[in-house]
Amino acid sequence: MARTASLSGFPEWLPEERLVEQHVLDTLRRTFELHGFSSIETRAVETVGQLLRKGDIDKEVYGLSRLQDDEGEEGKGKHDPHALALHFDLTVPFARYVVENAGYLAFPFRRYQIQKVWRGERPQEGRAREFTQADIDVVGDGDLPFRYDVEIALVIAEALGALPIPDFRLRINNRKLAEGFYRGVGLADTAGVLRSIDKLEKIGPDKVAELLKTELGATDDQVQAALKLAGIRTEDTSFVAQVRSLGVSNELLEEGLDELEQVIEAAVKRAPGKVVADLSIARGLDYYTGTVVETVLVGHEQLGSICSGGRYDALASKGNRKFPGVGLSIGVTRLVSRILSQDLAKASRSVPTAVLVALNADDTWGEAQDVATQLRSRGIATEVAAKAEKFGKQIKFADRRGIPFVWFTDDDGKHQVKDIRSGVQVDADPATWTPSDEDLHVQVTGVSPE
Repeated sequence: MARTASLSGFPEWLPEERLVEQHVLDTLRRTFELHGFSSIETRAVETVGQLLRKGDIDKEVYGLSRLQDDEGEEGKGKHDPHALALHFDLTVPFARYVVENAGYLAFPFRRYQIQKVWRGERPQEGRAREFTQADIDVVGDGDLPFRYDVEIALVIAEALGALPIPDFRLRINNRKLAEGFYRGVGLADTAGVLRSIDKLEKIGPDKVAELLKTELGATDDQVQAALKLAGIRTEDTSFVAQVRSLGVSNELLEEGLDELEQVIEAAVKRAPGKVVADLSIARGLDYYTGTVVETVLVGHEQLGSICSGGRYDALASKGNRKFPGVGLSIGVTRLVSRILSQDLAKASRSVPTAVLVALNADDTWGEAQDVATQLRSRGIATEVAAKAEKFGKQIKFADRRGIPFVWFTDDDGKHQVKDIRSGVQVDADPATWTPSDEDLHVQVTGVSPE
């Protein structure tokens, strides 16, 4: 179970917990690279103007200052567009990166990015102030075929499916569908409606209805139409007929319906049971323009979305040159915190070390290092004992460390290795001996519920 951090909102994992996190990161990295995504990393700091140019999220941003400011720097706050702040997500910095490096990139550019971000959250499980995200995006130059919206969803479904987590669902909607529908019923402030609908699960339909009436001036009929649309959820393309049955006509609505139908149709074939069309999904940030996604763990819905994102057509631009993109972001820290707190997975041992080379005497330390070097040269993680204590004490040390094997060399140069779990001890040659695949590396596996 995850240890409580001493500074709220800034989690630190114990070694065995960090092994679980590393397994998650390695699995995501491997899956992303198998699909041709290149790794990049952007700076942790952006200007406030860059961070806040899309979406009203200034309350979440951590401003940056020094204990001793340089002359002329005093008074710069987070509302000064030239002030510096820590990035709160990876999409906005990535858009800036694309614009600045457009002349060096081959488009469509496929990237993945795994970094820490900082956000002014109220700390609780699943919400931290410092956390790790893993993003994938595809960005085009001028245009980006809609097919990438479909591919991104399938890649994420594959990546999450390889992790030791409960079943999950990608809940997908399309902003064009929603905005076209709202326009069709006479709601002109579509961004305002989307922000209200985005609160549906948190505050419920009655309070959303009140927001739509008091803040946007919606009529009872308009409110009911918007809530009926948000209530549509299907595991196939039958949502299309359900939307049309509401009797709203709009060109943008039809475009969004067609795009969402393509995503769901492909997912039903290639990721069956993992994707649903959920027309309540809105996403609060203003830069989304088409496909939008949120992902929940089945049975752990109160944790919130573990993966979200969508299509953005105008986030990155340089003069008349546009760089539309689509991407999804996995909340790695949120996911790992739930894995650990619910004991959903565990590491086979608490250290990467597979072998401890024991010492017969203090003056044999050099020879023990030679053995360790041979083992390491073949990829076997190995430590050497620091003192020539009784073998029983050296074995106990290995046991406390979680090391499965202890290596012995007698005065005649004969080698033996002991599996301290079973007690079996056999002759071995440091040039050829190798543990089983299960013992060679730390294994992280899901724990079946009792």
